[in-house]
Amino acid sequence: QVQLVESGGGLVQPGGSLRLSCAASGSTLDYYVIGWFRQAPGKQRELVARITGGGRTNYADSVKGRFTISRDNAKNTVYLQMNSLKPEDTAVYYCKAEYGNSNYWGQGTQVTVSA
Repeated sequence: QVQLVESGGGLVQPGGSLRLSCAASGSTLDYYVIGWFRQAPGKQRELVARITGGGRTNYADSVKGRFTISRDNAKNTVYLQMNSLKPEDTAVYYCKAEYGNSNYWGQGTQVTVSA
């Protein structure tokens, strides 16, 4: 069983930056694919970025060049560095750990981009 806790969300002005963290307990994340997802009010949850155990990454087109996903296996934590934030990035951000048929979600952290 994996427990995931997201942190780092908050209120930021357009153009600003935030770094989200997804800290895991209960199991090492070394072999898990970790994804950051987001869900805005009235919209479906969408994939923002994903990183494999080997460090391969992929991003939604809407965040390419602005967001960076990374992992620190020693700390059992995955990060999402978000730069040049836009109002349309406002959402609850969730991390998800996938390994085989196992999927675990965190509780989410709110990101609000507003002047």
